[in-house]
Amino acid sequence: MRLQPIIVPGWKNSGPDHWQSRWQAVMPHARRIEQHDWDNPCAADWISSLTASVDEARSPVLLIAHSLGCLISAALPVPLRAKVAGALLVAPADVERPDTPPSLRGFAPVPRQPLPFQSVVVASDNDPYCSLDRAMAFAADWGSRIVVIPGAGHLNADSGLADWPQGLKLLGALRRRASWRIPPPPKRIPPIPLYGL
Repeated sequence: MRLQPIIVPGWKNSGPDHWQSRWQAVMPHARRIEQHDWDNPCAADWISSLTASVDEARSPVLLIAHSLGCLISAALPVPLRAKVAGALLVAPADVERPDTPPSLRGFAPVPRQPLPFQSVVVASDNDPYCSLDRAMAFAADWGSRIVVIPGAGHLNADSGLADWPQGLKLLGALRRRASWRIPPPPKRIPPIPLYGL
């Protein structure tokens, strides 16, 4: 079954050199979340935009999120989580740290409920917006597999990832695992023959 990739950028969107934008260019079926205000985000509006995109999807969704996009993915309303087959959560932002910009504080607290779908958190050991310990704690709470990429900063355009082939491999592995959780149609049980009637 084909999955519907939905790209979920973070604060200030992902520019043309960001791996999310590069992936979008080679994924003809991918959809990208659009927000009304990328610079002054409102948590309720951002979650609403993602909710609408997931709700409109005609096939199970594969979320491809970065930074603040990870938090709104983890905050997806419970009734819609059944439509998500998997999520790649790259460099989740820690909006509870003391130096969080004021415009992002409305996204706190970080959602910490277990996610009922396959997920992978990709983190770096020198991300200025989320310590590795915090990223690992988020992954544990969400029930996500954790992948650590040393010295990659915030895993954005400044990290020099270009097309980020390692990330595409992680996405491919997630897609394969996610397909296992989509239940096949129930087998038809043949009627029991009624003998002697």
